[in-house]
Amino acid sequence: MKTLQTGTLLASVLASGLMAGLFAAFAYAVMPGLRSTSDHTLVATMQGINKSILNPVFMLPFMGSIPLIALAVFLAWRGHGRPALPWLVAALVLYLVAFAVTVAVNVPLNDQLERAGDPSSIGNLAAVRERFEAAWVTWNIVRALLHSAAFACLAWALVLYGADGLPTDRAAAPTSHGTGALLRTGPGPFTHDGHGADH
Repeated sequence: MKTLQTGTLLASVLASGLMAGLFAAFAYAVMPGLRSTSDHTLVATMQGINKSILNPVFMLPFMGSIPLIALAVFLAWRGHGRPALPWLVAALVLYLVAFAVTVAVNVPLNDQLERAGDPSSIGNLAAVRERFEAAWVTWNIVRALLHSAAFACLAWALVLYGADGLPTDRAAAPTSHGTGALLRTGPGPFTHDGHGADH
């Protein structure tokens, strides 16, 4: 069971990290780069991205993170690494909120942009862009922060999980007999506690 728990936690960290990185990249690179482009370029680019991103490479970590984190919570509750449990629960809540933002806000905005049609035939591209860009950018920043927080919680949970069960300093310290044996540096007979025997 510990092998399953370790694999689940590692997969959760990886999948959530991929999502946090993706949405953060849109926040600090993609959308700022498109800000100075023409209305036609922004609309056409985002329409293309919204179509191409619906592929297994994106959908697997995006959708799969939820059952992975939920399983990690269950395994921490039932098995090893109980100190990591609160952080796993926090990660699950944060990821679910971020997922809800995507489904409730960003996806409808993407659909709205797609329904506007071919950018070359749209009469008022500026209005289409205005209805899309500001709201999409704002809520993308929100979900990027939520996904990043979920990833941070999972990373810390992994640290706690790895540290749980390690020997304490007292348990790792040598016994008095072992210490005495290490103190034998001079010639002559010694007692078991390291002191010279009387003869």
